[in-house]
Amino acid sequence: MDMQGIEKMMTLINTANKVGKALEPKKAKTDGENSLTDFAEVLKNSIDKVNQKQQTADQMQTAFAAGDTTQNLHEVMIALQTASVSFQEMVQVRNKLVTAYQDVMSMQV
Repeated sequence: MDMQGIEKMMTLINTANKVGKALEPKKAKTDGENSLTDFAEVLKNSIDKVNQKQQTADQMQTAFAAGDTTQNLHEVMIALQTASVSFQEMVQVRNKLVTAYQDVMSMQV
């Protein structure tokens, strides 16, 4: 996975998050609202999950190629495909976030 691209994306997201928090009106917490979820934290957790899927699929593939009899070909292929689809989904989300960030930054105030 391209760590430099992920770091750039996280920088953009953190900047957007800070701008959003600065513009967000202050409101009192209600009883049902225990804590606010940080957008950057949710995104980081999602990226970590995708990374974990890729690492698991890679380990399964390596074990299968080494002759591990506990690995079935169809399970390895499913894990690889799931990791691939998850990564493609993350890239599309990143593209939408970058587009939204560029749209917000190009707005005239």
